[in-house]
Amino acid sequence: MKKALKTKNIIVGVSGGIAAYKTCELVRLLVKKGFSVKVVMTENATKFVGPLVFKELSMNPVHCDMFVSAGDMLVEHVSLAQWANLCIVAPCSANTLSKIASGICDNLLTTLICALEQKTKVLLVPAMNECMWQNPLIQENVKKLKSFNKYILMNPAEGELACGAYGQGRMPEPKDIMSKAISISGK
Repeated sequence: MKKALKTKNIIVGVSGGIAAYKTCELVRLLVKKGFSVKVVMTENATKFVGPLVFKELSMNPVHCDMFVSAGDMLVEHVSLAQWANLCIVAPCSANTLSKIASGICDNLLTTLICALEQKTKVLLVPAMNECMWQNPLIQENVKKLKSFNKYILMNPAEGELACGAYGQGRMPEPKDIMSKAISISGK
């Protein structure tokens, strides 16, 4: 007998960063595993991967703008927050990570995260240049987020970065992110 999913509705938040292309594979893997996925993109994320790609992979409308509804939702950030059992932000840029840590709600993704129920976990998957990751301000925000039971952070992987340097800052592979999501969801 197959064990039922405890977490079946996943919001995948995509913030601006070159690693956004890897999130396409993450969405594909999650859908293939039986999760219902809705994608929320920051404006900067749309510069790296178009919403149409995520719409096709998730089989759901993509949400990019707090003031333009992608469906029949009245208050989009609240409706999405109520729908979600888990939120994954991959890649989570330094900008988005810092906004979440500071409670800044200036786009649909950060507003949605603020509106999530306390029981709804948020898996943050930082991806950025090594110097940005090691910046004391970013590390202070990481420490702050880890102090709350709500936020789970995956450390960036080591390897070649988009700038050509080698170091810690790469987004973990989609299969590893999915495994972490499954361990959080209790599947």
